[in-house]
Amino acid sequence: MYADDTANRLNAYRIMWLFVFFDLPTETAKDRKNYARFRKDIQSDGFTMMQFSVYRRHCASGESADTHVKRVENKLPPKGQVSILQITDKQYGSIVNFWGKHSDPLPPAPSQLELF
Repeated sequence: MYADDTANRLNAYRIMWLFVFFDLPTETAKDRKNYARFRKDIQSDGFTMMQFSVYRRHCASGESADTHVKRVENKLPPKGQVSILQITDKQYGSIVNFWGKHSDPLPPAPSQLELF
């Protein structure tokens, strides 16, 4: 095994993905405003929609993931349920997506930017 292979294998366990699942009320105008604000807040923090009320974000490390969990926590709306799931890049690589009766490959993971 080459040093680069070891580094890549370890990075797959170090790089994290965050998933935010939410079920927020939309009965009143205020509820809808809170719903829209929460969605915009997490999108401005780099989360992208995977499905309705399911957003994901790539994080370079566990520490970065913790930072984004705290940011989501600080933007919680007054009502509704919000859940956050944190998984490794290795675990995310096992996901299977279906659109109709066929599966499509995942888009490539974002490249990790390293500055020396």
